[in-house]
Amino acid sequence: MTIEIENRSGSLAPTDQLHSLLSYCLNKLELNPEDDLTVIFVDEAEMEELHIKWMDEPGPTDVLSFPMDEVRRGSAKDAPAILGDIILCPSVAEAQAKKAGHSPNHEIFILTAHGLLHLLGYDHAEKAEEIEMFSLQEELVTNWQKL
Repeated sequence: MTIEIENRSGSLAPTDQLHSLLSYCLNKLELNPEDDLTVIFVDEAEMEELHIKWMDEPGPTDVLSFPMDEVRRGSAKDAPAILGDIILCPSVAEAQAKKAGHSPNHEIFILTAHGLLHLLGYDHAEKAEEIEMFSLQEELVTNWQKL
């Protein structure tokens, strides 16, 4: 499995911990161990550009996911795939962490799991989908942190 992490945000990013988290998530979600994934940290200006271009919504957002190959949970026996890109904005994550009462790193972990689930086809447009997705991302991060 190749997990590439690029930080062009100008902020510190917990890259070693993200490698560990993503490795854990890929295993727990039963994905092919040779799948590829990229995480990119960007500043608010770049995130806003992406948010406008791809979501047609103003302002920066916390996380965007850009899936490549169609991959679903439990695809470990399928051919290796390129999962796609997760784009994170640390400054937005930090503001959200303050509101939520936890650390910026914890927020980044939650957002990373959230972004990965989007790459696997999870969504939260409907209430039932939201409950499933948010519960799973919380479960993944919580169980990883117990290791």
